[in-house]
Amino acid sequence: MINLELSRKLRATADLAHQVGAQIFRPISRKYDRAEHEYPVELDLMAALMAGLADSGSRQAVGAAGTRNPGGATAFGNVNGGNMTAMVSAMEACWGDAALMMTIPYQGLGNAAIMAVATEEQLARFGKIWAAMAITEPGFGSDSAAVGTTAVRDGDEWVLDGTKIFVTAGARATHIVVWATLDRSAGRAAIKSFVVPRDAPGLSVTRLEHKLGIRASDTAELRLEQCRIPADNILGSPEVAVDKGFAGVMQTFDNTRPLVAAMAVGVARAALEELRAVLRTAGIEPSYDIPPGNQPAAAAEFLRMEAEWEAAYLLALRATWMADNKRPNSLEASMSKAKAGRIGTDITSKAVELAGATGYSERTLLEKWARDAKILDIFEGTQQIQQLIVARRVLGKTSAELK
Repeated sequence: MINLELSRKLRATADLAHQVGAQIFRPISRKYDRAEHEYPVELDLMAALMAGLADSGSRQAVGAAGTRNPGGATAFGNVNGGNMTAMVSAMEACWGDAALMMTIPYQGLGNAAIMAVATEEQLARFGKIWAAMAITEPGFGSDSAAVGTTAVRDGDEWVLDGTKIFVTAGARATHIVVWATLDRSAGRAAIKSFVVPRDAPGLSVTRLEHKLGIRASDTAELRLEQCRIPADNILGSPEVAVDKGFAGVMQTFDNTRPLVAAMAVGVARAALEELRAVLRTAGIEPSYDIPPGNQPAAAAEFLRMEAEWEAAYLLALRATWMADNKRPNSLEASMSKAKAGRIGTDITSKAVELAGATGYSERTLLEKWARDAKILDIFEGTQQIQQLIVARRVLGKTSAELK
């Protein structure tokens, strides 16, 4: 049974993350939106605080070690583990500022990749690093199976060559989880993920992107030229199992897509709350006792968006719960990502529209949230790709049968 009420422990986690969003992120949100590529030094203190809480046992550990923690069963027999903790934390932190949330040290998307496929020995080594994730290349975007970066075994090392683009936290993270192929002729089965330290010889940052939104978060282009890493830095098995495809590396998305959905839900909620305040100032108060058709158009639209938000939240909750309870959730992960990404852009853009000049100006953060929300419908798989995955799962079609 899925229990839709957050446990006492998760409520405490959500409250802590909300305080971070309200007291640390919101006050500096506009500052770092304007100062793109400038590192938010305020986050170092927060990272130190989180590490201290983890060491004292007051909170789960940082990095992948924290998300691997299985948590405990509730009175209903459900497990609330690291995925659920990460989900509620991301949602509340993104209510404060999505870009700053992506810049928190030791909380990168690469950490979720490590958690998904690392062995226990690797988790002991990489559990507390700050890991970015490098998948996209100049030659492909949504087709993750088209990886061109190569990895060749040379004695006790792997040698990586290729270029990765749009790497979130690529210039700041201590490590990069890089997708590379062991043998292009073997197709998807040869695609593996590797943990590359920032100071690895042959790894360089060639460009930082200037972006529409999430400007406080750096987005980098990385070049790997004869980049050497230890042989045991490959995540999972180095064997090329053609019958299994690249299910191992794709399992990463089953954890990260609900997380990105939660981020979109958090940004959308921030916009709804701000819009409600703007409407109230204008003398418009949405009512739950009167049919929407009998209310002002702005109030009716607000109620529609609120219902869409609730659906996205519940889908993200469901996909995350399934991950913690070891249930296959590929379909649900894509459903949650598709729904949340769509309502994130819809709600934030509509909030700007309904708020008029107030929404379009910098008097509030509404216009910033509209810019930030767009990426949440794109990365970790675009809206179109998520719908394609859902269609394949529902219809029982393979990627070759339904493109």
